[in-house]
Amino acid sequence: MKIVLASGSPRRKEILTEFGYAFSVEKSNFVERDDQADARFVALKNAEGKANDVFLRLSGSGKAGNFAVVGADTVVFLDGVILGKPKDRFDAVRILKMLSGKTHTVVTGYCVLSANIRVVGIDETIVCFNELPDETIGEYIDRCKPFDKAGSYGIQDGFPLVNYVKGSLYNVIGFPIEKIKPVLDGLLK
Repeated sequence: MKIVLASGSPRRKEILTEFGYAFSVEKSNFVERDDQADARFVALKNAEGKANDVFLRLSGSGKAGNFAVVGADTVVFLDGVILGKPKDRFDAVRILKMLSGKTHTVVTGYCVLSANIRVVGIDETIVCFNELPDETIGEYIDRCKPFDKAGSYGIQDGFPLVNYVKGSLYNVIGFPIEKIKPVLDGLLK
């Protein structure tokens, strides 16, 4: 069984590598939803859409082999509002100011898809931010350039943004390995 990651995310690649999986990457062409529907629904549908896109492309390409495609999508939301990836520096500042001193939720939808199985689910983590002075926000954006990150931040970046996390740290990074690992291990037996 070959594992195919339907994502170009360096963080997802790092987590799969950290846990010892051999895999290939096929970036999905699925257009993510980012409307203001329920964050759980958006994350799950995006993960399924990414996995389906890559699975159908590989299945129709005549590539031989037994494979499983893993898709994931992470959504940050605060008070029912989805905070997507920032459009630019000003948007990143706006989002980080919204999160400053508040508790928000990070949801990652995931989908593992092969010829024989389809496993979908979500993981949720509560994240409480420290109060962020403008200088910290500016320095963080300048140094870490969080423009490809939901909610305008990467918890793994080493800045004093977060007060506490309740739930999976891997989920906040963008790949709830605790939920996905048992599925992949079962497929690889």
